[in-house]
Amino acid sequence: MKIKVGFGFDVHQLKDNHPFFVGGVNLEHHRGAFGHSDADVLLHAICDALLGAANLRDIGFHFKNTDPQWKGISSIVLLKETVKLIREKGWEIGNVDAMLCLEAPKINPHIPKMQENIATAIDISIEDISIKATTNEQMGFIGREEGVVAYAVCLIEKQ
Repeated sequence: MKIKVGFGFDVHQLKDNHPFFVGGVNLEHHRGAFGHSDADVLLHAICDALLGAANLRDIGFHFKNTDPQWKGISSIVLLKETVKLIREKGWEIGNVDAMLCLEAPKINPHIPKMQENIATAIDISIEDISIKATTNEQMGFIGREEGVVAYAVCLIEKQ
């Protein structure tokens, strides 16, 4: 068996009165992430971790932010497409571990639904999806609620 580890990172600007999708969940908040797709920072970091582990470049290579096909699209769709790409290369997903960094809103109540959304999209057990969240202690662009950051690592396996 061969195993590989991937790392993903994403950041999005927050704007007033904009939807805020994280892990496929629309969070109630006065600010939301801005981007070409739905700007789901968590799912984008996971896509990059998976693509990187399989040596398939990055999310921007496959889903260009200049392509109208991806404008406003749910990042769940991007995650499913990413999984197709890595499975075409013979890889299966072992686990995903992710960290969100934002000041507000509180993420903890939404983690079970995020885990369910991700596990369903990539067809693995909820037990293999870890999501954590922290603040930036009111420092920097995250602390001022100007942006949100996500990090993800994954393990992929090939028989």
